[in-house]
Amino acid sequence: MSALRRKFGDDYQVVTTSSSGSGLQPQGPGQGPQQQLVPKKKRQRFVDKNGRCNVQHGNLGSETSRYLSDLFTTLVDLKWRWNLFIFILTYTVAWLFMASMWWVIAYTRGDLNKAHVGNYTPCVANVYNFPSAFLFFIETEATIGYGYRYITDKCPEGIILFLFQSILGSIVDAFLIGCMFIKMSQPKKRAETLMFSEHAVISMRDGKLTLMFRVGNLRNSHMVSAQIRCKLLKEQ
Repeated sequence: MSALRRKFGDDYQVVTTSSSGSGLQPQGPGQGPQQQLVPKKKRQRFVDKNGRCNVQHGNLGSETSRYLSDLFTTLVDLKWRWNLFIFILTYTVAWLFMASMWWVIAYTRGDLNKAHVGNYTPCVANVYNFPSAFLFFIETEATIGYGYRYITDKCPEGIILFLFQSILGSIVDAFLIGCMFIKMSQPKKRAETLMFSEHAVISMRDGKLTLMFRVGNLRNSHMVSAQIRCKLLKEQ
């Protein structure tokens, strides 16, 4: 049996069968029961060898409002592809919305048609259409300031919109950049450089039988306040 185990590995188990009641051919004299290799039934592990727990909560469809109540943590826990999608989508929508507001101000004041008049003072200089309004917003939001497009003092609604743009931009930057920073700083891959002993032993320690194993750190950095959580599965 040990030779069969070394040949086929642990994925198979040896099953002993007899000819009685099994429909097999009769055995010859001096022949014992037959041994067959039967593939083992693979059971899903409760805990993977890398320490990840395979238990997942189900039937929580009615609890969606709880995730939305803590939106920041929900965004941090999302996968990277969804984080990047929300990051790009939020900035794109915010930029297009604010550029549209600047274009509406220029349109209602008639600056789009009078921008090339020499003695006319528009709300935003050198804004002729939506692309120029979009470029003006990007220049002010990113503090580039080329100096070609600027707000004049003859436009109080533009000054109010500029203040609103600054506040909204600060809130969006703090929310999204903070979310991305926290997600990048999470040590989820830190366990890849931790090694556990292949076998665990039970021996006497302080007068009690104790389950012991070793943990090794591949990195040179020290781990402060490290905690290890173990699960013991007992078959009845």
